Formats: sequence, structure tokens, C-alpha cells
Amino acid sequence: MSEQMTGAQSLIRALEAAGVDTVFGIPGGAILPAYDPLLDSKKIRHVLVRHEQGAGHAAEGYALATGKVGVCMATSGPGATNLVTPIADAHMDSVPIVAVTGQVATGSIGTDAFQEADIRGITLPITKHNFLVTDPLEIPRTIAEAFHIASTGRPGPVLVDVAKDAMQAMTTFSWPASLDLPGYRPVSRPHAKQVREAAKLISEARRPVLYVGGGVLKARASKELRVLAEMTGIPVVTTLMARGAFPDSHQLHLGMPGMHGTVAAVGALQKSDLLITLGARFDDRVTGSLASFAPHAKVIHADIDPAEISKNRVADVPIVGDCREVIADLVVAIQADQAAGRRGDYTGWWRLLDEWRGRYPLGYEKPEDGSLAPQQVIERIGQIAGPEAIYVPGVGQHQMWAAQFISYENPSTFLNSGGAGTMGFSVPAAMGAKVGRPDATVWAIDGDGCFQMTNQELATCALENIPIKVAVINNSSLGMVRQWQTLFYDGRYSNTDLHSSRIPDFAKLAEAYGCVGLRCERPEEVDEVLEKAMGINDVPVVIDFVVHRDAMVWPMVAAGTGNDDIKIARDLAPEWEKDDL
Repeated sequence: MSEQMTGAQSLIRALEAAGVDTVFGIPGGAILPAYDPLLDSKKIRHVLVRHEQGAGHAAEGYALATGKVGVCMATSGPGATNLVTPIADAHMDSVPIVAVTGQVATGSIGTDAFQEADIRGITLPITKHNFLVTDPLEIPRTIAEAFHIASTGRPGPVLVDVAKDAMQAMTTFSWPASLDLPGYRPVSRPHAKQVREAAKLISEARRPVLYVGGGVLKARASKELRVLAEMTGIPVVTTLMARGAFPDSHQLHLGMPGMHGTVAAVGALQKSDLLITLGARFDDRVTGSLASFAPHAKVIHADIDPAEISKNRVADVPIVGDCREVIADLVVAIQADQAAGRRGDYTGWWRLLDEWRGRYPLGYEKPEDGSLAPQQVIERIGQIAGPEAIYVPGVGQHQMWAAQFISYENPSTFLNSGGAGTMGFSVPAAMGAKVGRPDATVWAIDGDGCFQMTNQELATCALENIPIKVAVINNSSLGMVRQWQTLFYDGRYSNTDLHSSRIPDFAKLAEAYGCVGLRCERPEEVDEVLEKAMGINDVPVVIDFVVHRDAMVWPMVAAGTGNDDIKIARDLAPEWEKDDL
């Protein structure tokens, strides 16, 4: 005879059956029935956050660091709507999370009951799928489907909204032996004919580029990518979402393309005659003005999501499939071509790329007044913490400097908010990453603007023994907005001065939250304070780095312009015209 239990008990058992070991959340009225059996779970750790946005970003950080599905939980109404930003963030960056929310009782739905919100309707455009459960018998199957959908095909967020009365009612638990999801059949195996066509184009190309996006990391295809690059000798560029997918130290790597990419990476795409696009989506931050992007290039576009192919740039050879399988099949096809004597000659191409790489390296100027350059701080964090650490920036100038000046050698070591560009991502996402990979050193690299949006999660970190390290790059400004005001608004700094050098005192704030608080204002102090932070591993550490406020992110392709208009400093552009093959 089947065991009788409440719907809430069934929900917790279903989460256990799905392999969940951590839930980030906050209880409230509608979700309260689920929190009672959660107290008895021997398999699930609940991390009590201070804001539901923190729960969502922590679930993202956990998922990005581990490759598993992250889980967050919230109550109805404002609890659920506070998850909207991290859900949207996960949707843009293809992060597998499941959000479980409580809903008012079935009979009250649609009556504007206390703390009622149509969270299914609200999140319809920003979830891969979402559910409303009003029958307790459906809870296990719905949870099983949610985890399957979140983690297969193109990963993404799934929301499960459970009515309070469904959790309170008695039911039986039955975990589904198999799932039947009509209409959901993600394709992972690429079509052999398309792969052969791609191999043919590669052998004929003179200026090919491997344009690598976050899909390569999602597919765990870094090793396969390296095999493909080394056997062909084709240059590699890794987008913001793909940093770490290919080692920065590798001779074939040109760095990051896009709005703040390296000259060599941006130039390679522009002058290319073939883009081998793997798990990337021709995002506007990479292409600049789409009409002038890579004008002479044919396009091979491989992606697990068929909706992405030819969405922004028409593909000459479309390949639907998982990047790991696509690359593996491409390697076999290219080996056959090479054995038959068909091998691309990229000698002239590399001569040009190496010239750009040598002439236009990434760099920065140290302030003449002896104050602290933010780039130096971030560069030293990377050098001292090393390539095995996990780096989690917020959004803005410090994010771009973290992408530029830390050398990423391993996959899943740079976790950031790319598509949505969500300020406040860093601290809670770093918290989630540290929970998922407790043995790793996790650095949150935040700005003083971002930090003030979600720093309350330091209390969670201190109480839950999650010893992250936080570097606050404090320029007393909304730095990236200030940079745009400098360049495009005649230096009219409307509402970008945060006065963070005075209020608050970040070191004291950290101490109030039970963390170690440090402060650094001079270049000669950077190494000492970083070494001190690296030596503290039992509590969270926050360092307030007071940096020069006028530092800018270069290179830069201004919004609305084409990549040919890249600037390496203010009013200074590379000499493209002389670099014609």
C-alpha cells in the first residue's frame, strides 16, 4: 500500500529524488507547508538568504560552478516576484535553475488574495517552461519534468508554482519511471551531411576563426575544442560567456571579441572569411552594428537551440546539435579531409593576427597621482589566487576588467551575468558557487554600485560558513555609466556619483556582517592585503579597494557603431586599412 503523506512532504521527497542537495530560499505564508518537511530532510541543505534575489543568483552560481541544476524557493506574491530578475538572468545566459514558489490556495487564485501574483504569467517570457500545480498527485511528475527541461537541450530556468492547498492535502508519492513530454525533443546529434559541409568550408578557408560562445561550456566541450583548434591551427576567440572554455595562455587564443574585446579578436572576426560559430548567438555586444559585422565571412553556426541559428546572421551551414558532439564529429570529418590532402593554409592569416596581437596588447596606464589603478587590483587578484580559483564579477567596468586582466585556463572559473547584465549578481552568485564547490577559492569581484544592491548576503555567508572573498572595486561611481557620460555626454555626470569613499565604510560594514573587513588605497599595499585575504579561509573577507575613478575600459566599440570603429583609447583607433591581406 502506498504511503500517505502531505503534498508538501511529496514536494520535498521529489526534490530529493531529483538529486537536490542544496536549496536557497526564504519561507513565507504560501510556501510555509513545504518548509516543515524540509526541516526533516537528511539530504537537502537549506540556505536561508536575506533576499529572494539572492536566492536566485545563488542558485545560478551553484549551477554555473557545478554543472548541476540550481534550486531556489520563495513564497507567493513579492517573494516570487523578487525571483524575476535572477530568472530573467538565467534565461538570457542559459543557466539551469528550478524555482519553486508557493501560490495562494486554488480557490483564491484570481481573486487578488493576499500575496497573490500570477508568477506563471509574469515569468512566461523568461522561463524555458513553467508549471502551476493544484493537484498534489502531480507534484512528483512536475518536479521530474522541471529538472529534465532545465538541464537538457539548451539549459534554462523552470518555475514550479505550487498552490498552498495542494501542499496541505494528503496524497501518495510516486516518482515517474519515465517522462513523456510531447513537443520537447532536443536534438543533440548533429546531421552528418552538415558536418561534412562544414569541414569542406574549413579546408577551403584562408582566414577562418573559431568563434566560441557559452554553449561550449554548457556542453562541457573544452577538451574537444582544444583538439579541434590544435589539429587545424585555426585562431580562437572566446566571448564573455565562454571565458575559460579555451586556455588564455594558448598560442591559438586571441582573447575576447566584442565591445571591450582585444583588437586581435575583434579584427579577426572582421577580416575573417569563415566564422566557425560554436554555441554563440551573434549577440549585439559581439557584432556591433550587425550590417557591418564580418562582411566577407561565410558562417558555420552550430547550436543546440535551432531558434538561434540564422536569428541574427544567416548561416551558410547550420548545424543543430550539442557542441560537444558537433565538435567531435567535426574533428573526425576534418581528419578525413586532411588525410586526403585537403588542409587549410593559414600562414598569411597568422602573420597578420600576430602583428595585431603584438601591436595592440591589452594594457592600462597607472594614475599619475599614485592612486590605485582598478586594472592592477584585478590583475593581481588573478595572479595571486591563480587559475584554479573561481571568479565572479558583478556588472560594469570591473566585470570587463575581470574578463580582460585575469587569465582563465579552466572552464567554469569565470561566472558572470552576460546577457541581462544584472547588477548585484556577484556576491550571491559567488555564495552559490562556494556552496557548490566548497574546496575552491571563490572571489567575488564587485563594484561599489553592484555591491550595495545585494551585500546583505554577507550575513548569509557568515552564518552559513560560506567563506567567499569579496574585492570591492570602489571608484565612488556607477563606473560604466560614468565612462559613457565622459565619452558621449560631455562629462555631465548626472547621478553617477555614489560617494562610496565616504558612505558606507565597506570594511566596517563587512565587520558588522560578521566578516573580515580590509581596506586598500595604495598600489604598494595590494599584494599584502591580497595575501592576507588568501590566508583567511574560515570566514568571508571583504576588501575595499579605493581606486582611481576616471579609469576607463579599453578597447571599446561604442554602442550603435560597427567593429571597424573600435577605439584602443580615446580618439585612438587601430590602423585597419594597412592590414589588408
